[in-house]
Amino acid sequence: MAKDSPLKAVGWARSLPVSSGVKVAREWTRAHVASIGWTRSAPDLVDSIVLAVSELVTNAHVHAHSAAQLILTWDEKCLHVTVHDASPRLPEQRDPGHSAPGGRGLLLIDALADKWEAYPCPRGKSVTACFQAPASATPGATGPE
Repeated sequence: MAKDSPLKAVGWARSLPVSSGVKVAREWTRAHVASIGWTRSAPDLVDSIVLAVSELVTNAHVHAHSAAQLILTWDEKCLHVTVHDASPRLPEQRDPGHSAPGGRGLLLIDALADKWEAYPCPRGKSVTACFQAPASATPGATGPE
């Protein structure tokens, strides 16, 4: 990338062992999303992002029986939420039916995120959900609110 490129990006990463629980992932995510200014400008979007993180990390812990690596990347247009786990099996959307107690995680991600994708990696897989910046957000904000 050229030195004078207008693209700026910031990212954060955290490893979450199965024993850490999903609450840690939610709190960590909320704190970092606050640093880009969305807590005030788009609180409903922040709630959607935190819920998506909760679902993705839960999937890594429950279905992959694996620690989760949570990566947030903000490129001034989109917040990319990536969760990596050790299972090579890509997630599949399914229709769990009305009486099933679970199985709605990817349906929820599909409803919350602007787009999402899952892809294999050398040591497992990653699932990335992208959330576009709200029109009212201040582009490029990187300090705490």
